[in-house]
Amino acid sequence: MSYRRIVPVIVAACFGMFLTAAFAEEAAKTTLENLQAAYNGESNAKARYDAFAAKADEEGYQQVASLFRAAARSESFHARNHAEVIKKMGAEPKADVKSPEVKSTRENVETALKGEDYERDTMYPAFIEQAEADKNNDAVETFQEAKAAETQHAKYYKEALENLDNWKTGTKDFLVCTNCGYTTTDLSIQKCPICAFPREKIELVK
Repeated sequence: MSYRRIVPVIVAACFGMFLTAAFAEEAAKTTLENLQAAYNGESNAKARYDAFAAKADEEGYQQVASLFRAAARSESFHARNHAEVIKKMGAEPKADVKSPEVKSTRENVETALKGEDYERDTMYPAFIEQAEADKNNDAVETFQEAKAAETQHAKYYKEALENLDNWKTGTKDFLVCTNCGYTTTDLSIQKCPICAFPREKIELVK
């Protein structure tokens, strides 16, 4: 290869490395940005699950409606907790709550499961890692508690999706911790297994 050809190749390669580094830096989010993203996400999830609950009631899936109502309540606590940390950092919580797209109950459960899987496996682990790097313990705590609750939500959505007909009639009661949003069907718990909030601070959602 001639000198004239080598030089442009080297320049292009260096420029490409520069752009890659720039894009990587651009993609990296601060803990405050992650908190705002989580606040926006949880606010929208709350609105979405409220709408999904109404649709499930309309279609006769009473137990699924209860699950959506419990999850919506849980997401409201996550949004509140994220907002508190945002304010503590000197910023204002911002959410752009969209009008939910509501389909059939089966499709709504599928949508909810995908969202919870993403938050559990991708979003919150990344947010926790960044908050730990920033030594922001308040952010780490609110992210970890939300991740634990999303794990429960995903479990119940998966169960509902696999046995949707069995979730159509009858009742299903859920407990939702008013501190961290932990959600369970175990009505015998005496305190939240995640944040240790006492039973009297845990709400019954039907």
